[in-house]
Amino acid sequence: MFDRRLVQHFDWVLLALALVLEAIGILTLYSAVNASAHVADLTGPVYLKQTYWFGMGIAAMVAMFLFNYKWLHRWGGAAYAFSVGLLLAVAFAGKEVSGSQRWLVVGSLSFQPSEIVKIAVVIVLARYFSDRCSEEGFTLKSLWKPLVWTLVPFILIARQPDLGTGLVVLLIAGSMTLFVKIERRSMICLTGVGVFVCSVAWFFLKEYQKQRISAFWNPETDPLGAGYHVIQSKIAVGSGMVLGKGFLKGTQNALSFLPEQHTDFIFSVLAEEWGFLGSAVVVTLYLLLIIWGLSIAMRSKEPFGTILAVGITSMVFWQAVINVGMALGLLPVVGVTLPLISYGGSSLVATMLGIGILMNISMRRFMFKD
Repeated sequence: MFDRRLVQHFDWVLLALALVLEAIGILTLYSAVNASAHVADLTGPVYLKQTYWFGMGIAAMVAMFLFNYKWLHRWGGAAYAFSVGLLLAVAFAGKEVSGSQRWLVVGSLSFQPSEIVKIAVVIVLARYFSDRCSEEGFTLKSLWKPLVWTLVPFILIARQPDLGTGLVVLLIAGSMTLFVKIERRSMICLTGVGVFVCSVAWFFLKEYQKQRISAFWNPETDPLGAGYHVIQSKIAVGSGMVLGKGFLKGTQNALSFLPEQHTDFIFSVLAEEWGFLGSAVVVTLYLLLIIWGLSIAMRSKEPFGTILAVGITSMVFWQAVINVGMALGLLPVVGVTLPLISYGGSSLVATMLGIGILMNISMRRFMFKD
């Protein structure tokens, strides 16, 4: 029977934040397409496609908060296995675009399973951690399963290759693990192993990935190659100054100097047209979304909901931080989209799924005793 308290506890603030960010995203995509003939010819009306995907995202979000989120605890393992199976399918039968094999095609629809995997990893880790929480913290012995569950999708995603999404998966898992507390000696050991793995990983990166990281330190050494993206992005952001050049008036975008302006560098388009003030508004909206997500975690009255909310919030946080950092030249270019704003159907639907889970937790906190 329907509980009227669900309506009374509906999270209008979270919904409003998501809708405002998505509206900004569609407007910015409209500008990126109409101001740049290159993007329009290459991809068609991406803002219309994004609108269609947003409709699917809304449906996914609604579906996610219609049932009690505790069901995710029961079916988390199956969801994880299914998502990893999709990644394996990509490895054998995925669609290749620009040298990367990341997409599965079903009829006329193509999607990236790596985006859905992020949600599945959050759910399976939240289930494991909530069942074994303790004051002493987790030891290395108790962390081997979460480590395996994280590394399997990371390796499959990295070999596509999609280092950016793979790193986001690691950061999400790391954030959740730190939140539930790690025993001190185990923390020291994991830190040492992490530093060693990062050092060795350099030798396994593809050449273009090494060039991007090298260009981060000094992009001017290769201004027409690996450093081009960062240089043009910083020019676009700087040219916006305080108030920006105005809607549809960004010159870096219009003259096609700005690469990947509808995906990885959508923030640069926004910063050029709306300036520092417009950029500050968008960053503030993300900050409010992160704070609200953490408040949902803190208000949850049972461990699974708390850890699940932390995982979803960290997913949005890390993607936003990495994307904005790329646009400002503060982080290497690793190909991470800006949640709810960049073009990308799979990313948008995955983010809306996450928003739906947060709403679910927020709406049902009254069902559990303090």
